[in-house]
Amino acid sequence: MPSAADIIKDYVIEFSRLQDWMVPIKESNPETYDSMHKRYVELKVTLSALGVNLAEIDRIKE
Repeated sequence: MPSAADIIKDYVIEFSRLQDWMVPIKESNPETYDSMHKRYVELKVTLSALGVNLAEIDRIKE
């Protein structure tokens, strides 16, 4: 079973990668962006609940 630190690390990595993919696609493919945004919100809520400070890693800021 993964430790809490491993889970947080994996979620932070996914959150960061997702944002990297979201930025360039926002204008060119809004439907895909909306789908990605749902996952972004889920990750943001989860990481916040785990006590992760998102101020430095949240580049979307919606």
